[in-house]
Amino acid sequence: MDLVSACRIFTSVAERGSFTLGAAAEGIPQSVASRRVAALEKHFRQPLFDRTARRAVLTVFGQDMLGPAKRLVQYAEALEHHAAEAKLRPLTLAVPETCGVRHLALLDAAAREAGVALDIRCAGPEQRTAWMRDKAVRAAVRAVPPTEAIWVVPLGLARPPTPDRHGDSQGSSTPRPVRLESLRPSRTDPALRRAWIQPEDDVPYVRDVLQRAGHRAALLPAQISVAASLVTAVGAAIRTDDFVLASADQARDLGLAWRPIADAPVARGYTVVSDIGEDALLIRTLLGAVLARALGVADA
Repeated sequence: MDLVSACRIFTSVAERGSFTLGAAAEGIPQSVASRRVAALEKHFRQPLFDRTARRAVLTVFGQDMLGPAKRLVQYAEALEHHAAEAKLRPLTLAVPETCGVRHLALLDAAAREAGVALDIRCAGPEQRTAWMRDKAVRAAVRAVPPTEAIWVVPLGLARPPTPDRHGDSQGSSTPRPVRLESLRPSRTDPALRRAWIQPEDDVPYVRDVLQRAGHRAALLPAQISVAASLVTAVGAAIRTDDFVLASADQARDLGLAWRPIADAPVARGYTVVSDIGEDALLIRTLLGAVLARALGVADA
């Protein structure tokens, strides 16, 4: 027996003094209301209504039970209200700052279609880790080595399009790989060109690999540098002959021409973590493909 439903019908009938009116108020047939009250009486082993009266008159036992029954119904309604509010509480998700606004909007739309309200917060890798540690977010996209990742985003060097030089035209379907040794100053090109690492990629499995490759290519240490911000890195590429380390998707959003690195294949690796395993599972299964596109995974 559904005790809450039975008590709801019991209180509705008692308040109106009629099975017909009580049933109508609850939107059920009178016969159903009568069966539920009878089941409640059987459960309590005492009659709630005086069956000899023409109206629905409470027995002494029924009068004693009316107050507790009302409180039970009120508590059940309050519980349902809180449950509905809890469903609407957003799932806070920390994502890389490299994600484009359009892709994040698509992620938000896909989440809402799946019945999930997302609160998306953008930050660098260290801040995302700190938010998870401090429980400021429920889930985060964590930067990990590609060998441990769910999503892998290859990186290359990008700069403003220059179709007449180096074969790095933005419109090229198969951009030619760039060799780090081509950044070395020469007699014909004495400029000191840098490859700027943006904060999202200031992690050992990207930064150290690229710096070691730069050393093998006889570049000066300053030619592989970590930028203070993505804006700083892109600004340097626009006003000089520098490069920005980026994904192909990010370079396209920034209006830059992208080329893979021939002698230092590096990539971003991402996984999703949460204190509650169900949150991470939900993101991977329901939103994984859309999140992958936001991260820059080419085949997502």
